[in-house]
Amino acid sequence: MTKRDLGTCNTINASLLRWVEAQARLCQPDKIFWCDGSPEEKEILTAEAVAGGILLKLDQKKWPGCYYHRSNPNDVARVEQCTYICTPMQDEAGPTNNWMAPKEMYAKLHDLCAGSMRGRTMYVVPYLMGPAGSPLTKVGVELTDSIYVVLSMRIMARMGQVALEQLGDSDDFNRGLHTMLDVKPERRYIAHFPQDNTIISVGSNYGGNVLLGKKCLALRIGSYLGRNEGWMAEHMLILGVESPTGEKTYVAAAFPSACGKTNFAMMVPPAHFKGWKIWTVGDDIAWMKPGPDGRLYAINPEAGYFGVVPGTNSKSNPTAVQTISRDTIFTNVALTANGEVWWEGKDGPVPTECLDWRGQKWTPESKEKAAHPNSRFAAPMINNPVLDPLASDPKGVPISAIIFGGRRADTMPLVYQAFNWIHGVYVGATMGSEMTAAAAGSVGQVRRDPMAMLPFCGYNMGDYFRHWITMRKLIKFRQPRARPLRQRLAMARFCGWINLSWKRRMGCCHSASRAVRMASRSISASARVDVSSGWTTERFTTATPAIPAGKSSPWASANRFS
Repeated sequence: MTKRDLGTCNTINASLLRWVEAQARLCQPDKIFWCDGSPEEKEILTAEAVAGGILLKLDQKKWPGCYYHRSNPNDVARVEQCTYICTPMQDEAGPTNNWMAPKEMYAKLHDLCAGSMRGRTMYVVPYLMGPAGSPLTKVGVELTDSIYVVLSMRIMARMGQVALEQLGDSDDFNRGLHTMLDVKPERRYIAHFPQDNTIISVGSNYGGNVLLGKKCLALRIGSYLGRNEGWMAEHMLILGVESPTGEKTYVAAAFPSACGKTNFAMMVPPAHFKGWKIWTVGDDIAWMKPGPDGRLYAINPEAGYFGVVPGTNSKSNPTAVQTISRDTIFTNVALTANGEVWWEGKDGPVPTECLDWRGQKWTPESKEKAAHPNSRFAAPMINNPVLDPLASDPKGVPISAIIFGGRRADTMPLVYQAFNWIHGVYVGATMGSEMTAAAAGSVGQVRRDPMAMLPFCGYNMGDYFRHWITMRKLIKFRQPRARPLRQRLAMARFCGWINLSWKRRMGCCHSASRAVRMASRSISASARVDVSSGWTTERFTTATPAIPAGKSSPWASANRFS
């Protein structure tokens, strides 16, 4: 393809062409650019973003392929108060979602979008959520006037011609429209229309609000589609634990945003546990559906990681450090004079002076943080040195256990085990976690966050719980009664490492390690249970009582293998 071909229409799909034409008449862009996902396109659009001051090029010797972006200071996190589920009846959205009738919201957004792209380019971004060819994969098309969104979507989704090929002549695709407007909070809406498979986002240019394949499609619309189609869209990491004998067990774990999912998904075994391996399938979202054999299978619908930067270093997450070392877009971290990025908790010395995330002079004596607490990296998952070989398998990976977790400083037990699937639904539904900087609000305040899905469930939460219970009937696989003793002892030894490793890296006690330990116990669950039980853990971040050497934990029963 020549440079002259870049940006030209590359589909004959009549439904898609009609929709793009209608949105172009509404938004009135100066031109339309159809994205194909090619390397040549990336080169041209990146150069344009740098020339326009939207991206800053970092020191390419130290940070090859990496760029820096600052968002508007009023646009630094998800805005749950501006996020709406628009269904014909308010009860369909439920009490945990903001609701507006579709007709009313469409009218409001029509007025805001009218002429909103004058003087700008409308980028047509076709993308896949999920591996190409997977029965769970969904096609989306986002129209946006933000080149930052285009370049980020290249990382976070399988973008371009691959999506148009999977779509073919079908009209079954998610319709997403994003326009920045003037990035004013009073004109900011992230609206979801589940019955129409449509998303419209206006007035923002921050990740979770505008990368429409991520939280908007993958969770809010995805959860609605999953209920109707017999699968589950969940706010969960997926990892594989491989023993020295080559046996691999996959686990899914739900934690609220900025509560350690990425660090959990990318753990690295120390040298004295030679032979043990952790494999990352995904760090944020899981789409799960029963397979032909009756087991629960999961795919990671994303193609990249959109992780919180502060605190990331070679001790807390060495895998992430390698992953973000190239081809990464950093947003709202600090910038040094020699073209490097910096954040609190980064390896190496603190700079004597730099520009903070607002572009203002910062020194170690400054009262404000240099990097915003919710500053982010967008990095391709192919950079991950421990990416699971099956991460892009269209069939997904078999899930043996589910973990529910959160950030808690006190009150809750370190970890406890659900009796069965139904009880697991209850403990997941009643989970509480401290709020973080990932969303606008009171950081540290404890709130109920069922299955870590409070901000992301695209329909009535009561119906969501009912869907979880219904899914139990669709999963027919029964776990064997017990593992051989040798295997169980090996897993116990490995989980003891996770216990210590997680405590050192995260400073947050034993909860994650025990969660994995109990996940391994699912293999020895009673055959009376239809599927592996749900597990729950709530992570302590402070005020964790030390356990003296030689003494057992008050929750020692969770350590035993039956």
